Amino acid sequence: MRNGKQNFAKKNAPLAYNSLLTPVEPFIMLRSVEAVDNRHPGMLVCSAYSFYPKQIRVTWLRDGQEVTSDVTSTEELPDGNWLYQIHSYLEFTPRPGEKISCMVEHASLMRPTLYDWEPMTDPGMNKLTLGIAGLLLGLVFAVAGLIYYKKKSSLRVLVPTTEVFYPEHTL
Repeated sequence: MRNGKQNFAKKNAPLAYNSLLTPVEPFIMLRSVEAVDNRHPGMLVCSAYSFYPKQIRVTWLRDGQEVTSDVTSTEELPDGNWLYQIHSYLEFTPRPGEKISCMVEHASLMRPTLYDWEPMTDPGMNKLTLGIAGLLLGLVFAVAGLIYYKKKSSLRVLVPTTEVFYPEHTL
């Protein structure tokens, strides 16, 4: 039994060692959330998920310049599977034409990578657009149904009759 464990360890140790030495590129998600205070109307979150090794640097850029004020970050948090995650928050007041980016530096990346925030892809805007489109579609169907009903009822001609018809079995 002991020999089996030693053989298993000898065969698999290099695999485990090599996989621990292989950097894993982070999956980055950049999104806006509601601000927690009233000083700034907006807050952006740059999250890096499932990366290895633990060391990573996440910074914010506004129009190409590093932003240090109104930035908070978590520490590298373990995912429980030898991978890590980190979240960085930027409180900001939006200005027309400004470019806000999240820059990530990690051993798995050849060079620092920029992730630009695009306000139009904000999930809140997508929900609003979808809601308006649904409302308009509902109105179109309601108007079309009303027109159909009016046309159908105007084509009927009521013919007055004085005869009374009885079923055959009552005669």
